[in-house]
Amino acid sequence: MKKPSHSEKTVLKKTKTDDKSIFIRWRFYLIVAFVLVAFSALVGRVAYIQIIQPDNLIHQGDLRSVRAKTLPSARGIITDRNGEPLAVSVPVEAVWADPATIIKKDELKDVKRWYALADVLGLNRKGLIRKIEKNKTRRFVYLQRQVNPAMAKYVRELKLSGIGLKAESKRYYPSGEISAHLVGVTGIDGHGLEGVERSYDKWLTGEPGKQVIRKDRYGRVVENISLDKRQEGKNLELTIDQRLQALAYRAVKQAAADHRATSASAVMIDVKTGAVLAMVNAPSYNPNNRSDLQSYKMRNRVITDSIEPGSTVKPFVVLAALENGVANKDTIIDTGNGILRIGGSRVRDVSPVGKASLQKILQKSSNIGVTKLALRMPIESLLSMYNSVGLGEVSGLNLVGETAGIFPTRRRWSKFEIATLAFGYGLAVTPIQLAHAYATLGNLGKYQPIHIIENNQEDLSHQVADKKYARQVLDYLETVTQPGGSAIRAAVPGYRIGAKTGTSRKATAGGYSDEYVALTAGVAPISNPRVALVVVINEPQGDQYYGGQVAAPVFSKIMKGALQILNVTPDENKFQK
Repeated sequence: MKKPSHSEKTVLKKTKTDDKSIFIRWRFYLIVAFVLVAFSALVGRVAYIQIIQPDNLIHQGDLRSVRAKTLPSARGIITDRNGEPLAVSVPVEAVWADPATIIKKDELKDVKRWYALADVLGLNRKGLIRKIEKNKTRRFVYLQRQVNPAMAKYVRELKLSGIGLKAESKRYYPSGEISAHLVGVTGIDGHGLEGVERSYDKWLTGEPGKQVIRKDRYGRVVENISLDKRQEGKNLELTIDQRLQALAYRAVKQAAADHRATSASAVMIDVKTGAVLAMVNAPSYNPNNRSDLQSYKMRNRVITDSIEPGSTVKPFVVLAALENGVANKDTIIDTGNGILRIGGSRVRDVSPVGKASLQKILQKSSNIGVTKLALRMPIESLLSMYNSVGLGEVSGLNLVGETAGIFPTRRRWSKFEIATLAFGYGLAVTPIQLAHAYATLGNLGKYQPIHIIENNQEDLSHQVADKKYARQVLDYLETVTQPGGSAIRAAVPGYRIGAKTGTSRKATAGGYSDEYVALTAGVAPISNPRVALVVVINEPQGDQYYGGQVAAPVFSKIMKGALQILNVTPDENKFQK
């Protein structure tokens, strides 16, 4: 084997020397140390994230993939006693925008399509553009709520990026303005604002459900995490009869127009059960048209407006006198020449009655006659009778806005104050309270709580007056609608009708104004009372403003139709016009 030459030995020696100079130990250890530190930091960070604080990472991941979807519950249907729908929910859609996406994709450059969107939604064209530009960082903005299917279809066909539709429901009222005051109306969010819709909102609404899902980057559902089932709203059946409701509404609306009255109201109650059969007011409003929701139209005057009842309380004065033993069927009251002085004041009759029985006092509506009856008994007895039949207390219908009226309480009463109380001044009641009082009288003195929702609670009815005396007053009340009576226009051919008219001047600051309230209240048929009805005409204009002229004909029209609709057998009304 050949040995390396001298020159080759020199080259090998230099190579070994260079390799030794390239490998520097401390540098190697330094690099290894850096690697170990970096690795330790990464391991520590992973341990911190995974073990010490894992929730934050899970939370961040959920924000990007987990979505919660509300499952709205359908609002319950409101019906009348016969199952006729008064309020139903219909499917509609809401149009919403994603301004951030619209701006990012520069969708606003195609102005014509955006103008078309504004036109179909009934929005200002430039206002729509400004709204999107103003909220350019937001991801959700409502453009229009409760859009009908035809409009929603048009919006879809526009195919605008960043515009979406969301399913929701809208309340529809088939009866329109006829039952508006009683049924009420819901807001844009589906919750009740007035009437039954508000009072029973929780019952009708139910509980919405919730679905939690996980989506991937492409928006596909990859996991169903949880599902809370929704509880649908419960249906509600009212005691009113839509046929009677429509009949009464047409009558009061026509009366308000004929007499140019500020308003007109009517309420009908089932004497035997206390169920409200009809409750109407004019003017009314259309709950399907939100532009028609004006406060003066939306007042349910049957429960909100207090009025002095005038002569309509006189039957209860007679009933109180019989109950307290200060009068009987043979009692004769001398009303003199039609003027009675009490202190420095006078009580007048429209026409002199002379010596009158209890029946004639009611028939002729004698102020002096009921005044003398009231003065014969303690004032507490009269007030107790008023209160026991439902005057001066809320009805218990659970409707928003109801007032209790004004029921006087004094330590001392002058004789004239007692007199005014006897012919319906000095106290204020609502039409529903007056109807309740007449229903109690028609039920032969048995007080039955009134209601608009059927329930199975305990029986709270109780006797507040002797049946014999209540029957006696009902017979007297029938003569008021017969020849010579003050409510002859309230009569219904073929039926025995008991009714009392009333006319009261409206109170104002310091006294009474020149405006009047005309009333007629009564029950029918007298042989076996089925319904109680009260009609109120507020501020009739013109020469006719008495209850017997204005309210009595409306009472007759409503009562006639109601008795026929309810199939009440005629009870041989011998009175012929």
